[in-house]
Amino acid sequence: MSQLVKRCFDFLVATVTLVVLAPLLACLAAVVRLNMGSPILFRQPRPGFKSKPFMLVKFRTMNSARDAQGRLLPDEQRLTSLGHFLRRFSLDELPQLWNVWLGEMSLVGPRPLLMEYLERYSPEQARRHDVRPGITGWAQVNGRNALNWEDRFRLDLWYVDHWSLRLDAKIIGKTVRKVLLRDGISQSGHATMPKFLGNNRAG
Repeated sequence: MSQLVKRCFDFLVATVTLVVLAPLLACLAAVVRLNMGSPILFRQPRPGFKSKPFMLVKFRTMNSARDAQGRLLPDEQRLTSLGHFLRRFSLDELPQLWNVWLGEMSLVGPRPLLMEYLERYSPEQARRHDVRPGITGWAQVNGRNALNWEDRFRLDLWYVDHWSLRLDAKIIGKTVRKVLLRDGISQSGHATMPKFLGNNRAG
């Protein structure tokens, strides 16, 4: 019953927020298009509930610059000034409200990571997929991308084991504060979270 209430809450909030923020979303889309061209959205398959893949959407924050061999340059070199601004205020995440509306994500839950990580998880770490992934989560309000992988997974699993509507409300409130303070956006020396290489080499 509580999961049904959570889903109804997600659907209602996503619907209202998408309507209210429609002018802002259209403006951001236009700015991304003018500064970085097409596509406006970054789309990538991510594992959702019970590891079922879905297509995550975000506003683009990086260009497609490549080296002489045709390989994409490192993230920190491709992150544009506009992309930095969007990430600074988490505006790039707003299109994920569509994922929430569709039921692929929740407002709160472990962040959806890369498909390639699935085979690298321990059985315990894989339990993070026992709930829908979220736009924000317990790890995000307790360090965000500044956390190492071990701590991030520990916090994700704590959320899975202690989930409640009250906890979700607490996390949403803390998220607003984190965004305003622009705290923990990335690890020191990285434009994004370093890749998870497996439990023997996790950063």
